[in-house]
Amino acid sequence: MTTALLMVDIQKDYFKGGRNELFNSDQAVMHAREALTLFRNKNLPIVHIQCILLDENATFFLPDTDGIKIHAQVQPRSDEKVIVKHTPDSFFQTELHQHLESIKVTRLVICGMMSHICIDSTVRTAHRLGFEVILLSEACATKDLIWNNTLIPAKTVHDTFMASLQDTFAQVMNINSLFIKTV
Repeated sequence: MTTALLMVDIQKDYFKGGRNELFNSDQAVMHAREALTLFRNKNLPIVHIQCILLDENATFFLPDTDGIKIHAQVQPRSDEKVIVKHTPDSFFQTELHQHLESIKVTRLVICGMMSHICIDSTVRTAHRLGFEVILLSEACATKDLIWNNTLIPAKTVHDTFMASLQDTFAQVMNINSLFIKTV
């Protein structure tokens, strides 16, 4: 069984000064970096997903802006795959599935941004495609949402999505559990 780390949209627009700052993004990137270091030390495959939105109504991840750059704490090395996407699902109209098959990946460890959109859609598709999925909860971030004129705090949004993905679509765990589990 080959395990790969999938780092989804850990880009500058989601951090302080960016066009779409998320709640606890600094904490999430710190934990994502821990996972990245673990995978690098074990010489396991790493894939970075970079979102560039082409929709004319997009307000962040705009082409040719600083905000699309991958965060400095998790910068890809030259031997790590970077796949550009234009929609929330990292698999949709990208080479991700083919790339993972070509290197015989059967299990994915996923982390990144935003829990309620890109992480959710990517985890569900990975599961549907037959991958075993481990989702690193504390290495993900999201933002406050509004529904029916009610503010839903980011922590509630994040916890709800982690709970909905747990067991059916992924094994949700924290970074310390990943260190204990042999990847």
